[in-house]
Amino acid sequence: MSGESRAARPRSRHASHWVVAIAVLCAFAACVRRVPPLRVCADPNNLPFSNDRGEGFENRIAELLAADRHARVEYTWWAQRRGFVRNTLSAGACDLMIGVPSGADIALTTRPYYRSTYVFVSRADRGLALGSFDDSRLRRLRIGVQMIGDDFANTPPAHALAARGMVQNIVGYSVYGDYSQPHPLSGIIDAVAHGAIDAAVVWGPEAGYFARDAPVPMTIAPVTPPMDRTLPFAFDISMGVRKRDIRLRDELNDFLDRRGGEIDSILSAFGIPRVEAPRS
Repeated sequence: MSGESRAARPRSRHASHWVVAIAVLCAFAACVRRVPPLRVCADPNNLPFSNDRGEGFENRIAELLAADRHARVEYTWWAQRRGFVRNTLSAGACDLMIGVPSGADIALTTRPYYRSTYVFVSRADRGLALGSFDDSRLRRLRIGVQMIGDDFANTPPAHALAARGMVQNIVGYSVYGDYSQPHPLSGIIDAVAHGAIDAAVVWGPEAGYFARDAPVPMTIAPVTPPMDRTLPFAFDISMGVRKRDIRLRDELNDFLDRRGGEIDSILSAFGIPRVEAPRS
């Protein structure tokens, strides 16, 4: 009887070790499950910003943020046009927009993590070297401009050209593009590359991303000066959350402070032009 008891003791100790190990693993798994997903509001077809294949720079930033939080990314997809915020962030379907103008009324925004500008885009072989709306040559050129509506006076470049009496020079391209195409924002750059227009004034991230893959070398130059009277051409970009989500906003600011160098590397990899903020 005593021999049987001695033989049983090692097995009992061995089993108890497994019980402890399993308990620890279960506790760890429970902790992992308690980390909520990073719920991101995004457009499924809006390169260079985002798409549903994760190919945009905002997708990459979301992945970096999720890894920093030991979470996974969970997207709510919606075309980024009228109704986007109402049907995503405001509806509670998601908690975060990766790119939104700093201080926008639609959200509580983080500190800026980049600043970009409208740029002139032209074929390098034309040698136009455009940079200012006061360049007299613009009056002889067909100039592509991104439009939100059809009134030719709704984006900063459209305002600037209209104020100088050059409405007849404008060729409008919707900021939404042809959504049936895989990268609808590229149309205005394609038009410059193929000679349909002489030059274009395009929001920097789109210009930098698509111009680098154009079939001919392209020239990109920031609009100067960065403001025309009270009309700005350069804008700070932040992350945006619901206005009551102050804690999440503060956590995102901490992330931007700690991982800013990696975010900047992502922006560089996508060809996003950045400009310095004006000194106060």
